[in-house]
Amino acid sequence: MIGSHPIEGYAIVSADGMIADGQGVMPACLRNDADQHFLQAEMDRAAVIVHGRRSHEGGPRAAKRKRLVVTRRVPGIAADPSQPNAFLWNPAGASLEAAIGALAIGAGSVAVIGGTEVFDLFLPLYDVFHLTRAARARIPGGQPLFSAEGASVTVDDVLLRHGLRASPPRDIDAAAGVMLTNFERAAP
Repeated sequence: MIGSHPIEGYAIVSADGMIADGQGVMPACLRNDADQHFLQAEMDRAAVIVHGRRSHEGGPRAAKRKRLVVTRRVPGIAADPSQPNAFLWNPAGASLEAAIGALAIGAGSVAVIGGTEVFDLFLPLYDVFHLTRAARARIPGGQPLFSAEGASVTVDDVLLRHGLRASPPRDIDAAAGVMLTNFERAAP
């Protein structure tokens, strides 16, 4: 939590834990209407969205949402010239609190939507991580959700090692094999 803002992660992964192909592009096998409906509703309630250069939630209200774009191209925090409600943020040059302060956000969560380096950056901070799995999708040679994933380390392992515990998964599109599991930080 940053101030009164919970930190929430959002991702859809393939059965092998990938969020994109080897070129960093989200393939069609990960696109799902039920997941998009869930994501858009969550983004509507978020105070700010945090993502890398190539990640973006899209949708009809995307341009109105406040956001931080994680980049090394600025020394600290700078207005994003391409998006009126966005700031560019370099975590090596400015704190998350300072970046959020620059946006003057209201109530709501800090929604982290990727990519891999951004998801890694927030691992110690997530209050909840909303993990959607497309059980029928496989992306050989793809980009993992977390950099610590490997042959013997799964997405679940990474989240568990960082103090998050899984709720029972729920079908959001049973016909497509798409399920949502919330990983929540245990109360201290």
